[in-house]
Amino acid sequence: MSLKTKNIWLDGEMVPWEQAKVHVLTHALHYGTGYFEGIRCYALEDGRSAVFRLDEHIRRFFDSGLILGFPLPFTVDQIKQAVLDIIRVNGLKECYIRPLAFLGLGEMGLYAPDNPVHVTIAAWSWGAYLGEEGIKNGIRAKISSYTRHHVNVMMTKSKVSGNYVNSVLAKAEVKNAGYDEAVMLDTEGYIAEASGENIFMVRGRGVKTTPLTSILPGITRECIVTLARDKGYQVVEERFTRDELYTADEAFFTGTAAEVTPIREVDNRKLGHVCPGPVTSDLQQTFFSVIKGKDRQYARWLTYV
Repeated sequence: MSLKTKNIWLDGEMVPWEQAKVHVLTHALHYGTGYFEGIRCYALEDGRSAVFRLDEHIRRFFDSGLILGFPLPFTVDQIKQAVLDIIRVNGLKECYIRPLAFLGLGEMGLYAPDNPVHVTIAAWSWGAYLGEEGIKNGIRAKISSYTRHHVNVMMTKSKVSGNYVNSVLAKAEVKNAGYDEAVMLDTEGYIAEASGENIFMVRGRGVKTTPLTSILPGITRECIVTLARDKGYQVVEERFTRDELYTADEAFFTGTAAEVTPIREVDNRKLGHVCPGPVTSDLQQTFFSVIKGKDRQYARWLTYV
C-alpha cells in the first residue's frame, strides 16, 4: 500500500504531498490531541465514483471536535467539498479518505487552549483492511488482555487519536500471537468491539451486536443493522459474553476499513460449520451491492464525486 498521491488538503489549501508537514513540537504529537475519520469512496458499476455515507462521517468528525473541546475551524459544507476535491485532484476512482484535525504548535503542556487547530484531508488507494483472503474466507481472532475504554476514562463516542493507543497495543498483542484481529472486552467483561471494528454474532437467523455503551457508533455497523432488519433478520443490540461468542454459528466484523469481514475462529474455537456462514454471506453480498451502487433502495447513502 502506497500512501503517496499528488496532493493533500491542508487548512483550506491543496498542497503537494511532500509539503504536507508539521513541526516536531506539534501538540498532538506529544499528547494525542487530534481526531479523525475514515471514509471510503467506491468505483460504481456505472463508471462513476461515490463516497459512502459522507454526511454521517462528517457529522461524526464534527461531533469528535465538540467532544474533545476544540471544534473544526471550517463549516460542514467546506469539509464535504474538500473530501470530494481531494478525490478529484488526485484522480482516484476508488480510495480511502482520512480527515484529521489536531492541535498544532503553540503552548506545550496538557492545557493549551490557544493552540491552532489544523485540519488535513488525505486520500489513497487501500484495499481490504483485514485482507482479501479474510473477506472471502474469514479471519482468526483472539480475545485481547487489554480492556476497552470505560466511558468515563476516555470519550468513547469520538475518534480521538489518543484513544487508539489502546487499539495499537491490542492489535500488536494478537498479531504477535499469530492471530489477525483482537476482540476487546469492556470494563465489565462483556464483548465490546475489535481494535478498529464493531462485531456481530449470529445464531440461526438471529443477529446480535453490542449496544452503543462503551463502543464507537460505527457507521458501517449502523448500515448492517439496517440491511439485516430490512431483509427480515431479527436484530438485537445487547451485551454478550465471550463464551456466548464461542458458541455462535457465525460472527463478523464491520468497519469502514474492514467493510464486512467474517470471523472463522475465536481463541482457537471454530465458529459454525462453514465460513462465511449463510447470514454473513447474505449481508456481505448485500453490503457490497449497496456500496457499488447496484441497489437503488440505498442510493441515499452515496455522494457522487
